[in-house]
Amino acid sequence: MAAGAPRVFVSHLAGVPVFDPNGDQVGRLRDLVAMLRVGGRPPRLLGLVVEVLSRRRIFLPMTRVTGIESGQVITTGVVNMRRFEQRPTERLVLGEFLDRRVRLVETGEEVTVLDVAIQQLPARRDWEIDKYFVRKGKAGALRRKGEALTVEWSAVSGFSLEEDGQGTESLVATFEQLRPTDVANALHHLSPKRRAEVAAALDDDRLADVLEELPEDDQVEIIGKLAEERAADVLEAMDPDDAADLLSELPEADKERLLTLMRPDEAADVRRLMAYEERTAGGLMTTEPIILRPDATVADALARVRQADLSPALAAQVYVCRSPDETPTGKYLGTVHFQRLLRDPPYALVSSIVDSDLIPLTPDTPLPAVTSYLAAYNLVSAPVVDESGSLLGAVTVDDVLDHLLPEDWRETDFHGGGEEVARGR
Repeated sequence: MAAGAPRVFVSHLAGVPVFDPNGDQVGRLRDLVAMLRVGGRPPRLLGLVVEVLSRRRIFLPMTRVTGIESGQVITTGVVNMRRFEQRPTERLVLGEFLDRRVRLVETGEEVTVLDVAIQQLPARRDWEIDKYFVRKGKAGALRRKGEALTVEWSAVSGFSLEEDGQGTESLVATFEQLRPTDVANALHHLSPKRRAEVAAALDDDRLADVLEELPEDDQVEIIGKLAEERAADVLEAMDPDDAADLLSELPEADKERLLTLMRPDEAADVRRLMAYEERTAGGLMTTEPIILRPDATVADALARVRQADLSPALAAQVYVCRSPDETPTGKYLGTVHFQRLLRDPPYALVSSIVDSDLIPLTPDTPLPAVTSYLAAYNLVSAPVVDESGSLLGAVTVDDVLDHLLPEDWRETDFHGGGEEVARGR
């Protein structure tokens, strides 16, 4: 290696922006593509998997990379927009190398790969895997246990073998700062075996958030590989409308078994949603909007709106209802929008500023009418009320969009298309 040639640990590259020479962002780095070689030669880095702004994943050859610096990757600006498809001879460094159990050549001791270093060859744009950062100790042991050391690529063996029990700790750590939709996109591009391993390593709340962003086929695959008790816990952590949509894709026996394992109150909400036609307000709504009684104050409402786990659409308004204040509620009185809450004093009662002019949706309102309602009144959420005047839930614009877009929209670019062919080199 040339003196001063940059060495980069790949865990630091996950999610970093990729820029063209003009400083315009092309996308974000999601993985690195390497090829194992024979004859004692180190694995060669072929290129990068870059998620462009349309969420399409493309292949960027290393010959088009002019710089890998702290927090960014610089390209020549010439980008092939064909979708990335992994070839049999290729390995994804983040997805397949991290957490792998390999052996030290000298001692035969098993170690876990925590990180991989890459380095540029002198006077060329070629890059190779240079070193591995490994930890001694049993698989699954806490990261602080066991000696950690950096070794040459030639000091370990086992990367050419099919892994039966690859760990997930380091890969999950690279997901910690990503939004659920980005983690979902990363999971979708892993092998089914690796996808199941990573899903099993996520905690219930995080997995629930990620499942809500995955295509239905991936949802069904993942939930089907979890232990039934864990699957029920994850379904409870999901928004009821998303849990209902997932369960509706399962065989009847599996669906009933999971509903029985869920807490009765959570299962009741999901069962109620499953009773409505899918493309109606009842089938689209969530049963957990912000609900306040008439004697609640603006300060009470703002405290509820500030809850970190609320989506922006649900946090945009509160619904004022008589007791009980869980769906189905007592009589629905109206809505107070977030902007109105900001204009009134904290001690004001929400009942004094409620907007009762708009007629709420009924649970059997069809999807086109729901869409028109939101568009006509510039709303991001709308109440759903039954014949007795009780609030059943709220339809949010994100759930409406999910049903208006093509079924495979999560797997295609935002602008609806593009050539689905294997990349060229």
